[in-house]
Amino acid sequence: MHTRSVHTVHPSPLGDLVLTGSLSPAGLLLTSLVMPGRRGAAAVRAEDRDDAPFAEAHRQLDAYFAGRRTHFELPLAATGTPFRRAVWQTLEDVPYGTTTTYGELTDRLGVPRAELRAVGAALGANPLLLVRPCHRVIGADGSMRGDAGGVERKLWLLTHEGALQPTLV
Repeated sequence: MHTRSVHTVHPSPLGDLVLTGSLSPAGLLLTSLVMPGRRGAAAVRAEDRDDAPFAEAHRQLDAYFAGRRTHFELPLAATGTPFRRAVWQTLEDVPYGTTTTYGELTDRLGVPRAELRAVGAALGANPLLLVRPCHRVIGADGSMRGDAGGVERKLWLLTHEGALQPTLV
């Protein structure tokens, strides 16, 4: 079956999001959702932009940012090692409006706490921001550890989801 790589751009309160996918006669599989310029982001070519196959992803993202959606239901095809895929899959079990810690994530995965850095590296390599919510993982002391989308965006997302209270400046 013939597939081709396509991408689109979705405007959001966080800035433009770049979505890439693998398109076949069977439909679209989302392969990444990242911020432009993110280290490790898939390179896209202007001639491969095709917005139509991403219509459902656009609808779900709009609903998420409007506060009407708490999880995503999109066909995914992110690639990674079996360990990274296990970490990313576990993220889907962290409910909207809540957070978990890196240590709790290692416990859920059933891996020793000595693997904490490997879990952190897998989170940093997550190609499906928002869809697999790595922004919901925080430090054991409640601190905002690094996030692939940036700490400011992580704070915005956690506030948007109600896991953090808005602050007055």
